[in-house]
Amino acid sequence: MADLAAVPVPRSTGLAPTVLGGIGRVVEHHWRWYRRNWRATAVSTVLQPLLFLLAFGVGFGALVGSGPNAAAATGGVPYLVWLAPALLAMSAAQSAAFESTYPVLSGFKWQRIYLAMAAGPLTGAQIGLGVLGWIGLKMLGAGAVYVLVIAVFGGVTGPGIVVSLLAAVLTGLAVSSLVAAFSATVENEGTAFSALFRFVVIPMTLFSGTFFPVDRLPAVIRPLAWVSPLWHGTEIARGAALGTWRLLPTLGHLAVLLALLVLGATLVARLFTRRLAA
Repeated sequence: MADLAAVPVPRSTGLAPTVLGGIGRVVEHHWRWYRRNWRATAVSTVLQPLLFLLAFGVGFGALVGSGPNAAAATGGVPYLVWLAPALLAMSAAQSAAFESTYPVLSGFKWQRIYLAMAAGPLTGAQIGLGVLGWIGLKMLGAGAVYVLVIAVFGGVTGPGIVVSLLAAVLTGLAVSSLVAAFSATVENEGTAFSALFRFVVIPMTLFSGTFFPVDRLPAVIRPLAWVSPLWHGTEIARGAALGTWRLLPTLGHLAVLLALLVLGATLVARLFTRRLAA
């Protein structure tokens, strides 16, 4: 009992946290869990992108010739170098999509963590935006590790890869905000998430210019790539890594990603608030 008495007990100030303070507390909660359980997510955040890099960048890349057609497709650089920044954006988008589905529904329905948070001074908007903040922080850390792996295999040619990493995180946040808003409306997972991955996430991965240029697609399919946030993120990431970006197109891609993020974050704040108030 004496030992328990010696443990300092946090005292409530009786004041509600500021908006940023509430968001920070949600991020802190996830960080405290993650630093003890990071091994459970190591496969999806680091190992899976590494396998993509080995399979496509190293394995399939060895089959890509150096003739005029290959040079025209990759801008004259090795396929691994051309692919690496796109894989960085793709891994962020895939990770963001997963982190914004079952874990979000679990916070509402199974573990009910969000309900416990809402029982205190945190608002639904703070909880939702805190979830997005944590996902972004997690993607940044996993992406930094992935950049080191890419560098080991010779896929990094300059400091522009740092901008590629930031573009990948922005891409992931744009995807995460929209998916988390959708997840906040799901009462029972059923086939909702399976359909989301099958008809949205996987096609987005395959047809966003990650593994081959979009202009190699049939003309009728290209508009599907143009509306994909992953394509916009891939264009920024690849242009930064290879030093081939142009000002106006890059600003256009950036504007689309920011618009999607603002839209998604607004929906997250409203839908989290509505569901936690029900």
